[in-house]
Amino acid sequence: MIISLHGIGASKGIAIGKVHIVERGNTEVQEKRIPKTRVAGEVRRFRSALKGARTELEAVKERIPPDVGAEIAAFIDTHLLMLEDAALSSEPVRHIRAQRCNAEWALKLQRDALVSVFDAMDDPYLRTRKDDVNHVVDRVQRILRIGRRRRSATMAVKGRIVFADDLTPADTVLMQHQGVLAMITEYGGPTSHTAILARSLRIPAVVGLHDARMYLRSDETVVVDGREGVVLVNPGPDIVRHYQRLARGLVRKDSERRKLKKAPTVSADGEPIGLQANVELSSDLELVGEVGAAGVGLYRTEFLFMNRDEPPDEEEQLETYRAVVRAVPGAPVTVRTLDLGADKQVDGSRPGAPSSSNPALGLRAVRLCLKEQNLFRPQIRAILRLSAEAPVRMMIPMLSTTQELAQVMQIVSECQRELTQQGRAFDARMPIGAMIEVPAAAVCADVFARQLDFLSIGTNDLIQYTIAVDRVDDEVSYLYDPLHPAVLRLIQNTIRAGRSSGIQVAMCGEMAGDSRYTRLLLGLGLKEFSVHPNALLEIKEVINESHVGDMRKQSARVMRAATSARRDDLIEQMNRSLDL
Repeated sequence: MIISLHGIGASKGIAIGKVHIVERGNTEVQEKRIPKTRVAGEVRRFRSALKGARTELEAVKERIPPDVGAEIAAFIDTHLLMLEDAALSSEPVRHIRAQRCNAEWALKLQRDALVSVFDAMDDPYLRTRKDDVNHVVDRVQRILRIGRRRRSATMAVKGRIVFADDLTPADTVLMQHQGVLAMITEYGGPTSHTAILARSLRIPAVVGLHDARMYLRSDETVVVDGREGVVLVNPGPDIVRHYQRLARGLVRKDSERRKLKKAPTVSADGEPIGLQANVELSSDLELVGEVGAAGVGLYRTEFLFMNRDEPPDEEEQLETYRAVVRAVPGAPVTVRTLDLGADKQVDGSRPGAPSSSNPALGLRAVRLCLKEQNLFRPQIRAILRLSAEAPVRMMIPMLSTTQELAQVMQIVSECQRELTQQGRAFDARMPIGAMIEVPAAAVCADVFARQLDFLSIGTNDLIQYTIAVDRVDDEVSYLYDPLHPAVLRLIQNTIRAGRSSGIQVAMCGEMAGDSRYTRLLLGLGLKEFSVHPNALLEIKEVINESHVGDMRKQSARVMRAATSARRDDLIEQMNRSLDL
């Protein structure tokens, strides 16, 4: 009997093959009291396990293929750094000595404490960093339990579809090296390191398949559809042939889209549309050139500040940003200032600060930067200095009031005066814009548009704040709806505000990179898209095949639709002529 399992499509693509189940074994940890005479020996056993985990990860790092982006190795480095951090290397030792407990229990206590901190975080990306804690701790626990020996998790996976409760970045790299067809996991989200790696390595992946272990058996044939987040167990011959045709079609389509690299982005009725790329990782920069993006519409700077004890100084930031502009010579680059929050401090900052009871409404992004100007000013100076060398724009995230904007502009003016006094060059007319991702800002978009050079709609947070739903929370994620009429009205209001003030309005959230919504957005008046490089050519194809005039009429019908079912039907009608 065929079984259909539904999760989250983390990496596009289709794969058909037999399942290889990765067994992690019993991870139950029991507390054991040890006599005082054994405490020193237990500490040595724990430290030996840490050393073994480091040795394993270093061996994995050496096996990373040379053609893989540098950020892939950086994920392994993150785990190596965590093994050195006192939170994992020293605190368990303190527990062993204070409580006279076994190393496994001491490590479990510390893991539980760290995970509880990450669970309280609002940002989906940083909340899923608890996965890294779990991955590192599990590696040490396995060594404590069974000693150092080669694990079978990544053996005999060539030509197989790997299923596990979760996979570490190290597992993912090894499996790609050994020719895995696809990966499916019981847990995880689209912003986990495993999901990011799968996309970078172009391995089809579906994550968050809760209770899938009840239905999957080793050597069963499954179909993995990373586009839709679907896994079909025991598909019949007709279904297999159907997905084989789809897979061949995707390969053929991808090859055809490559021909669009140098083609202009112009609608079927002659309207030029801006199409730029979102960039986070160095591997993204390589893709930007491959797909012929017209520039970088969103460069996220958070990675530069994470997994380190001290924030990067002005010079380090300047050099990092230069690498981005070198990847797209002469093209515009929009650098978003730091987007961290009250629950996501740079290590060592604001010690003892109380945690927010509701981080989503707390000290985030520009609010944090205005409070912690030791983080903000070096970044502004670095971006200003870069503006003397390339067409750079600065974008402020999470603006909600004009008072915040006035404070930002005052700091920018002060930094400009400092640079002038120091004889450092900058573009005094560097464009400054804002991400519209707070409903209050979208409602008052006309006010912001009169004071800024451009706006960019960040749909990820805008949708969550508008509907009051966390899209990575399994209990309420079904409510996350980009087509909610309130969301569409806020998007339309922002676009109209920009048009009235004669400034550019872009969209850089995930909605911009989802081809199902491209025609709707064109009809609402959006003329600037910024998407992940992997989605860029598909979006260009849809734009080039769309008649904007017709889309305006059809988008108006969507805006008038009274039910979600009716809106879905209208979107399907808009896309009927497309081969998505």
